[in-house]
Parts: sequence; C-alpha cells; structure tokens
Amino acid sequence: MTEYIRKMRSLIGHETLILVGVGVFIHKDGKLLLQRRRDNNCWADHGGCVEIGEKVEDAARRELFEETGLIANKLELIGIFSGENMMYTYPNGDQAYIIGISYLCEDFSGTPVSETDETVDLQWFDIDNLPDNISPPSAEPLRRCVEILKSRLSNKFIKSSRTPE
Repeated sequence: MTEYIRKMRSLIGHETLILVGVGVFIHKDGKLLLQRRRDNNCWADHGGCVEIGEKVEDAARRELFEETGLIANKLELIGIFSGENMMYTYPNGDQAYIIGISYLCEDFSGTPVSETDETVDLQWFDIDNLPDNISPPSAEPLRRCVEILKSRLSNKFIKSSRTPE
C-alpha cells in the first residue's frame, strides 16, 4: 500500500476509494505467467497502484519487478478497464473503484521470484487452460488479453496456411 493510500484510508476508513491500477500479463509460448495474490489467494496479473506523479508505464514496470523479479523490456497496452465490474472489496474490508490499465509483455528479462510480500506463487498457464479462481479486478483484463493472443495465433495460422500463387 502506498503512503498516499495509507493516508486516505486513515481519513475515510473502508469507504470506496478511486484507484488507478496497472497490470501486466507476461506471455511466452502460448502461456501466461500469473501470480497467486497473498491477500485473496486468487490468480491475477502483476500490478498495483500508480503512485502520485508516476508515469503509468513506469508503475507497470515497477509493479512487475516488485512482484516477479522480471524486467519488462517492452509493454503493449491492451486496454483500460472501468465500470461496475471494477468495484472491489479487499479481504480487509477496504472498498475500491479501480480504473485499470493493462499491458501485455512478451519481451522481458530476469529470473522469476515466486514469493514476495504480495504474492504466494507464480505459475505458467496455457491460455486455453487458465485457473478458475481469478481475482475479480483481473478477470476482464485477462479475457481481453486472451482474446488478443488467440487472435494473433489465428492470424498467424491463416498466413502460414496460404500457399503462394
């Protein structure tokens, strides 16, 4: 939790706080690297809140590194998510409305760290065999990420199946 959020929580308690969040999906060879969150024991992308004055892409890179030990060499914006499905109550009772900005990263370096202050596990999942217990704020971004990846695979298949005339 950032110092800003800690201060706001001291003022408003568990009431709904608007947060700008970033998330990164790591993809390699048809698999996504997901983290199991320590707070709700659900699978999710790698991310967190943007700090005051921080660029969104910098926040995504920072959160990815903090939660996985991986360095994003290139990030691709996959969407900005808002609406009722981004309302979330954390296990401690804190309520949030999250404006989520999600990225796909296929160009990364480093060695994954499977357990951090915020995560209990990292696992690679085939995009056709994802776990059921997805953290609610990650569900819609994950669906969009999988749509993009499957569309690319389909387009690649179509291009490779064409014969030269």
